[in-house]
Amino acid sequence: MPELSVVVPVYNEEKTIETFLAEIKPNLEACTEDYEIIFSLDPSKDKTEDIILAKREQDPRIKLLRFSRRFGQPAATWAGLAYSTGKAVLIIDCDLQDPPGLIAQMYRHWKEDGYKVVIPQRRSRQGENVVKRAVAYLGYWFINKTATVEIPRNTGDFRLLDRRVVDELMNLKESHGFLRGLTAVVGFSTKLIPFDRQARIDGEGKYNRLTGSILIGFNGIVAFSGSLLRFMGIIGFSMAALSIVAALFMFIGKALGLYDFATGLATLGVLLLFLTGCQLVGMGILGAYIGRIYEETKFRPKYIVDVAKGFDGHMEQER
Repeated sequence: MPELSVVVPVYNEEKTIETFLAEIKPNLEACTEDYEIIFSLDPSKDKTEDIILAKREQDPRIKLLRFSRRFGQPAATWAGLAYSTGKAVLIIDCDLQDPPGLIAQMYRHWKEDGYKVVIPQRRSRQGENVVKRAVAYLGYWFINKTATVEIPRNTGDFRLLDRRVVDELMNLKESHGFLRGLTAVVGFSTKLIPFDRQARIDGEGKYNRLTGSILIGFNGIVAFSGSLLRFMGIIGFSMAALSIVAALFMFIGKALGLYDFATGLATLGVLLLFLTGCQLVGMGILGAYIGRIYEETKFRPKYIVDVAKGFDGHMEQER
């Protein structure tokens, strides 16, 4: 069992792999030379896999998981955790927005201070536009206002987990692996480290685009809170009450000769459209929860590994 496993989800990252390894290796070796680096690869269109395999020939501590198709970053991260064997597991992206220079501090908090979970927390988010920052802020605010567990704000999957935490995560059977929330679910002592997140070293993120962040955030809301269902009920009740009040005013106005029903057809039409829109929104929210139940009952695997390089012996595929 190595001292430290490093899980790196990758997709079309041929321009960053070599720089990433050059940066992370000295930081890992400052902690321990007994480590493994697991690249969890969604099948890529560039030379990402070839570069990783070439680096593996130079250093057997580098390992590769390649999936049968693209499953996405959450599944890639989950697979890396399942195949890791270290006493602690570090999850990090290869674009160097998550600085390898924090690894020694994270390792020390785990090794010497006894924390089971160490999470860097972003003070600033360079390289992200205003829209993405606003989405991230609102998403974390809403999740923490409604979720049954507290998820630290301004954090990503960049974290160090003790083996006990990883084992408990692997015992969870949810189909959608929202790691930030599931880490909070299993608990254990947690240390937050503030840092300033830098821009990518090259190009655009293949995983962390705005639409992907929104989908992951929505998944987190649905997975850890029933608040949207309650909110839908409140909106429905409020609209029904408003309709009753409006009808009462119209009846009084007609009785007093102050209102002609014919002149209010446009208003009624707008109100009808508004209420219909609220119903459709409510049905959409309800559908999201029902769809999640449907996904969970199918018990499909989070990922399917096609190639596993560097892993000795039989390893059961986590489903």
